[in-house]
Amino acid sequence: MNDKHILVVEDEAITRAKLVGYFQHAGYRVSEAENKSQMMVVLENHHIDLVMLDINLPDEDGLMITRNLRSHSNIGIVLVTGRTDSIDKIIGLEMGADDYVTKPFELRELLVRVKNILWRISLTEQKSVIATEDEEDDDLFHFGQCSFDIPKRKLLKNNIPIKLTKAEYDILVAFVANPSRVLSRDRLLNLIEHRVDAPNDRTIDVLVRRLRHKIEDNPKEPQIFTTIHGEGYLFAADIT
Repeated sequence: MNDKHILVVEDEAITRAKLVGYFQHAGYRVSEAENKSQMMVVLENHHIDLVMLDINLPDEDGLMITRNLRSHSNIGIVLVTGRTDSIDKIIGLEMGADDYVTKPFELRELLVRVKNILWRISLTEQKSVIATEDEEDDDLFHFGQCSFDIPKRKLLKNNIPIKLTKAEYDILVAFVANPSRVLSRDRLLNLIEHRVDAPNDRTIDVLVRRLRHKIEDNPKEPQIFTTIHGEGYLFAADIT
């Protein structure tokens, strides 16, 4: 039996029941809510590892809920939406969602995405182990106040684990592997297009902005991820 606890927030009773039943059958502990009010009650009374959140809720927009959750928590967030406009998906990423699926969705694919997110979260929760590790490794990079272990997918700033989504991790790897070299948006897109539905230049800008907020001391005046107008982005930090 999986010890991870998933919260399904969906106002459509049939869709909610389908999601709850499927993930319970997959071995997860599952709670449910049909609106934000019920969701908050569950979050206050249980440790939830991941929220599966419908964008169109009756009492508050799911995008705003995502932003509020992410402002104080590293909980996994998967947006479930019936909207087909790609801008909503980009905004969802910008607000802090880990992933999103569009209705109608394939349950098996959704399960794989949820497993990947929970696995990434579990890495950052091993704080005591991570913080005390002091080993030399050819794939351990230091820049600024950060250390980045690529094989272990561990990013620390001031010895505090920083959670990265898969797309953020992929782009950070590209930057670290190409220091002081301008990377175009097209090149960065090639690294994540198999991970993100309908990626575009805006997707890259969103992900770089999120990395700035997680890594830069002053995201408004970035010293590590610098913009080269008309060309792309440059990783300007010294790497050891």
